Amino acid sequence: MEDLTDRVRFGADGLVVAVAQDHQTREVLMVAYMNADTLRQTLATRTMTYWSRSRQCVWVKGATSGNRQRVVDVHVDCDGDALLFSVAQQGDGACHTGARSCFHQKLLETS
Repeated sequence: MEDLTDRVRFGADGLVVAVAQDHQTREVLMVAYMNADTLRQTLATRTMTYWSRSRQCVWVKGATSGNRQRVVDVHVDCDGDALLFSVAQQGDGACHTGARSCFHQKLLETS
């Protein structure tokens, strides 16, 4: 069986960008990072598992908040250096602030 992490091009820091998108609404919920181990764990458990750059440790989304993200499907971009996860968001929100999405702050509004 092919190790799916072989398709991913991790950066010099051993990380790859992981975008979590609501599988129904297509809303981008959050962006975080994964290393090879957290990607394998995510694929095995179907629960989003990230690498926290600030805490330098594994971060299972929702382990403390209950706001889990269950993987529906995953895509790798053409260069292999970014992952797009379609997820079923469980709980109030994806953002650590309590908001549904980390992208709730609008910087520019077009007319």
